[in-house]
Amino acid sequence: MRNWIEIGNLSDIPLRGARCLETPAGRIAVFRTAADEVYAIEDRCPHKGGPLSQGIVHGTGVTCPLHNWVMSLETGEALGADEGAVRTFDLKRDGDRIFIDAAATAVAAAE
Repeated sequence: MRNWIEIGNLSDIPLRGARCLETPAGRIAVFRTAADEVYAIEDRCPHKGGPLSQGIVHGTGVTCPLHNWVMSLETGEALGADEGAVRTFDLKRDGDRIFIDAAATAVAAAE
């Protein structure tokens, strides 16, 4: 059984933007798409460590602000010709409330 921790409300995250969490796994960016979907990924581009939370959200991807790598919010994989990946973290919503899987953040920190 998962241990879900409430991390905020959908309205706390700007449309097509992100908010960050500091966790034992490191900094996690929680994104909100134009369709009000939410995704959580590691806030560090695999290319040069750029802050993905400061990137441009389009569809279910985010473009790194440093060198324009595009990362999938769904899978964490680099899109296009670029190679690399970031960790993804499970979220769930209950109305406007957003929860993250506490075990996933702890396991990632131990890796």
